[in-house]
Amino acid sequence: MTRSGAWLCLFALLCCAVHPARANPLEDLQSEGRLQVDADISPDGVLVPGQKLTLNLTIATDRWFTGGTRLGIPEVPGLVILQTEQFASNASENRGGKSWVIQRWSLDVYPQRPGDFTIPPVRLQLQVNNGEAGDVEGELYSPSTSFSTTLPAGLENAEHWVASPDFAVSQQFDRPLENLQVGDAFERDIRFEASEVMAMMLPPFTPDQPEGLAVYPSPPQLENNSNRGQTSAIRSQRVSYVIEQEGVYRLPPREFFWWDTGRSELLLLTLPAVEFTVGSGTATEDSSGVSVNKPLLLAVVGTLLVLALVAWLTWNYFPRSTPGWAVSCIATCRELWRQFRNPALPAELNPGSSAGERKASPSR
Repeated sequence: MTRSGAWLCLFALLCCAVHPARANPLEDLQSEGRLQVDADISPDGVLVPGQKLTLNLTIATDRWFTGGTRLGIPEVPGLVILQTEQFASNASENRGGKSWVIQRWSLDVYPQRPGDFTIPPVRLQLQVNNGEAGDVEGELYSPSTSFSTTLPAGLENAEHWVASPDFAVSQQFDRPLENLQVGDAFERDIRFEASEVMAMMLPPFTPDQPEGLAVYPSPPQLENNSNRGQTSAIRSQRVSYVIEQEGVYRLPPREFFWWDTGRSELLLLTLPAVEFTVGSGTATEDSSGVSVNKPLLLAVVGTLLVLALVAWLTWNYFPRSTPGWAVSCIATCRELWRQFRNPALPAELNPGSSAGERKASPSR
């Protein structure tokens, strides 16, 4: 290399050091106020763990977008951040007499614990027209966002709860639980449904295993749906039961906590208990624990009724005679009563009267 060539290379390096080239042309548009990126969290107010939040990203320019926008999802401990909508909501508005093109992106955020959270800047890969400079492409970052969640009273010791404006739980059986015998089988379907949650966040169901029943739970089926920003989820699980012994069985009730985000209220949903009997069912046990044989009880009652009927017919339709001792007793009683009403008097009220006069006198 000649001495003049060396001087030219040194001059070029000095120019690059004094006037460094912009690595990201989008930063020029942003510094000029022609490209804007904003971020915020909704809703505001009282937020609870498990509740769906939305990280809203707004990208606006007075030019236009010439390529697809890609988002880099950050990872934050204690947060589940998902991009359920693959396309932005596009709009335009007038700002200071200029037409601005706007892209609105949303990310679903689910806090998993109470506390304070900060979502770092989200990386945005953009391509925008820059007038005479043509299309420019590069990366920008959104502002960071912060929020807090608190645990409502009543959930301190709860293992699972659902934070949603709508939540329901139901169960169905594939056959009536009547006239069951040993060796029979039936299936039980448990279904959870909620809006604004993911299916993986719905509570699990672990069936009880009563003695005398073989229990075979199937893996849960998870279903997520999204339509124009509205999300819903279904978690269903099938449990198979095989009867091994006769008896009276009870599948106990289950309770599930629900934080109604629409009314900021804690509710309790109950899956009702199910009871059924396996076997003939001829003998039952009362609350005192005494075994009652129904056929024997009916036989005793019937015998008593027949004896009562025979006694009534005998008393009313068969002839009766009064015993001798009863006749003598009655006669004695009559004589005593007569003497009580007519006490004994002297034979002669007037001793001087004659016998004829006594005969003519009426008896008193």
